[in-house]
Amino acid sequence: MQVQEERLVILDTETTGINPREGHRIVEIGCVEMINRQLTGRTYHAYINPQFEMEQEVIDVHGLTNEFLADKPLFAQVAQEFIDFIKGAELIIHNAKFDVGFMDHEFALTRKQLPMTHDICKVTDTLKVSKDEFGSPKTLDFLAKHYRVDGLIDRTYHGALIDAQLLAYVYIEMTRKQSALNLSDSDSDGTGNDANAIRRLSSERPALKVVQATEQEQQAHIDRLKIIADKGAEPLWQTQALAVKE
Repeated sequence: MQVQEERLVILDTETTGINPREGHRIVEIGCVEMINRQLTGRTYHAYINPQFEMEQEVIDVHGLTNEFLADKPLFAQVAQEFIDFIKGAELIIHNAKFDVGFMDHEFALTRKQLPMTHDICKVTDTLKVSKDEFGSPKTLDFLAKHYRVDGLIDRTYHGALIDAQLLAYVYIEMTRKQSALNLSDSDSDGTGNDANAIRRLSSERPALKVVQATEQEQQAHIDRLKIIADKGAEPLWQTQALAVKE
């Protein structure tokens, strides 16, 4: 059976602030590739000159200084290679509204008629997934500790590539049950048919052979029921039958 390839790109950004409408820009992009839930080792990483003077409290979060970013490329210079990396993949982002908002703002600023994020990729927001799972949205730090993957990455600073790598581990654990169930709509039996679809047997099939219990097997069954009765219990199917009648 041929397995359909599922390409995910786990993405994170670092910025000069929280609102692109106030002139804030992206300063770092980090992406990690995963195919069929396996990390491939391929990444995309870029530091970007925001042409914006950052305040110290922002620098303290991601550790990127104005001096460090001064000679880095502008977003317009890396935009196409960034799009080429994420194109056609499903983006996995924690708090996607924030990152996608900045990405779309940057795409528009290039004035190159670049597509918006949702025109390039499908986006899954793990912040929303965490709300469904825990009843309220959870931070990446919370999820990393909950799934016990926080020790896999050194997060002295919240770098984009570092956080993307951590989110990749969180996502694997967060969706492990879904993978085990294997109930994806794309499941196929190799013939182009849905492997999970109900299949009806032909009415012309041979009759099933009915195997009757032997006398020895029937007696063994009676003996087992007597043991259960002697212990003051009843067989499960009898208990359920009585509950239904009541």
